Amino acid sequence: MDVVKIDYNYKGDNALKELERITSKAAEVQDNILCGILEQNKDAQYLSKYMKGSKDVLEFKRSVPIITYKDVCPYIQRIANGEDSSLITGHLITEILCRSISISSLNLFLRTSGGEPKLMPTISEDLDRRTFVYNLINPIANKYLEGLDKGKTMYLNFVKAETSTPCGLPIRTVLTSYYKSKHFQCRPYDPFNDLTSPIQTILCEDSNQSMYCQLLAALIHRHKVMRLGAVFASAFLRAISYLERKWSQLCQDIRTGHLSPMITDPGCQTAMSSLLASPNPDLADEIEEICGRPSWKGILCQLWPQAKFIEAVVTGSMAQYIPALEFFSQGKIPLVCPMYASSETYFGVNVMPLSKPSDVVFTLLPNMCYFEFIPLGKNGTLSFDVEDEEVVPCDKVVDLVDVKLGRYYELVVTTFAGKETGGIVFSFLVSSDSCMETGLYRYRIGDVLQVAGFYNKAPQFKFICRRNVVLSIDLDKTNEEDLHRSITLAKKKLENKAFLAEYTSYADTSSVPGHYVLFWEIQWLEPDDEEEKLLMEECCIAVEEELDYIYRQCRKRDRSVGPLEIRVVKAGTFEKLMDMIISQGGSLNQYKTPRCVKSNSAMLKLLDGHVTGSFFSPRDPTWSA
Repeated sequence: MDVVKIDYNYKGDNALKELERITSKAAEVQDNILCGILEQNKDAQYLSKYMKGSKDVLEFKRSVPIITYKDVCPYIQRIANGEDSSLITGHLITEILCRSISISSLNLFLRTSGGEPKLMPTISEDLDRRTFVYNLINPIANKYLEGLDKGKTMYLNFVKAETSTPCGLPIRTVLTSYYKSKHFQCRPYDPFNDLTSPIQTILCEDSNQSMYCQLLAALIHRHKVMRLGAVFASAFLRAISYLERKWSQLCQDIRTGHLSPMITDPGCQTAMSSLLASPNPDLADEIEEICGRPSWKGILCQLWPQAKFIEAVVTGSMAQYIPALEFFSQGKIPLVCPMYASSETYFGVNVMPLSKPSDVVFTLLPNMCYFEFIPLGKNGTLSFDVEDEEVVPCDKVVDLVDVKLGRYYELVVTTFAGKETGGIVFSFLVSSDSCMETGLYRYRIGDVLQVAGFYNKAPQFKFICRRNVVLSIDLDKTNEEDLHRSITLAKKKLENKAFLAEYTSYADTSSVPGHYVLFWEIQWLEPDDEEEKLLMEECCIAVEEELDYIYRQCRKRDRSVGPLEIRVVKAGTFEKLMDMIISQGGSLNQYKTPRCVKSNSAMLKLLDGHVTGSFFSPRDPTWSA
């Protein structure tokens, strides 16, 4: 086997050269990655159980099972409670990374074997791998957009309060880990990524104060901003909503040169005092005139006239937010998704950053981890084999360089120390379902991908959906992609009358037969109660007509599924939902609207408490079963 050196300390044009090298030698890099993992972790208790101390690659592929989180959860719990890291890795564990959590849910996890949240130990070297991907993003963008080094970047970043395990290891979200690291705080000045947000405002754990100060800084630098963005489109739109409520106070701060008394965080006060060193009534007048207009259509172009693109997740389930982003940008600012990543590992980059969201593909980086793939369906048709949900035979998976064009796969990873994830097509950092690395081998990510091409010898993938997000009443099984496609087509009924701002779903089995419920938050351009009733009933029918054959059979022939229902909720309801989840320990940075909610949950109660109208499809549908 050829030995291919793996180095993560490349920047600028050298990072681009390294991208070419590792994708041209994808098979060799992958072999080296797996050999390195087996060498480093051969004595870890989990791996030894299957490998008996062997470092043989073929033995690994024959013997180590393909797993989900529940298989390794007991090992993680033991480490969190103070046992040695050699249970799952040959490295020193430095912290625990997690989905956003509350203290109560952490205590539940440490007491039980099946509780949430999912926690993963991590090692210091992981920051090097993440930083390598960050160092690729700007050089790739610079190939297509000029002048990014002549201004500033308004990218909204947030941290979460942290806690610790019983043995004293810090527990953080992956973004908090990165922002508190020397890789971020001590990074050299980069003219291509000069943030408007002072670092103290990013490190402020009060998301309300952090948002206020970061928007204030971005407005002060409005004529210098070249890039806009946040991790997810939902977070970016949350910032616009916040700006709609606070622009008057922000203008007052700029006009007077004094920070609002609502900002009590010392770091924010210090950082913003230097930006507000003197009153600037002319700038305040400019912003007031723009924000005071009756319509905010194109507001982003007006407030930040030099902005060349918006960087955020707008693929996968985040595609729902494209119409709103295009409304606020008047379709004049491109939407860019530069990365596909999770806090488990960073998977790949978009080498064509100006692609339309619907055309975005990601080149998997063979130096990030060891990739394997579970084939889904046959002859290029996506299907889920229910029998394979729990146990996947070792010989069923294929390697990175053996995937086939047009085929669908579920992603499986083995990392330098093993990891857990819930990946998503991602703009800059991570997935909200994700946790970080150490101690998982041949781990099922749950992301469904389609091979869209090749970059040198590395495959390129489109993100399709999360495999485990479904609605089901009887024999029907609706995954996230099917649901999103159906709603996307149905909402065309609203064109020129309204647009769908947000949605989620719920399988209501409180009556027989059960039925699908969609919660829609709609912004009406010209409210008309009678027209609303007709349009919403048409939308109900349109959604059902786009669902699959089994659903329609259950609806019409078997009558085991009742008529689909759309519950329209008040404006701002989904923002209240976000507030509730964040108040319970969720991360604003990593928040994604849940596309399904559970019965008897606080989320469902909140949504039901804000319903303004309920609409159903006909009891007897017109399609043939």
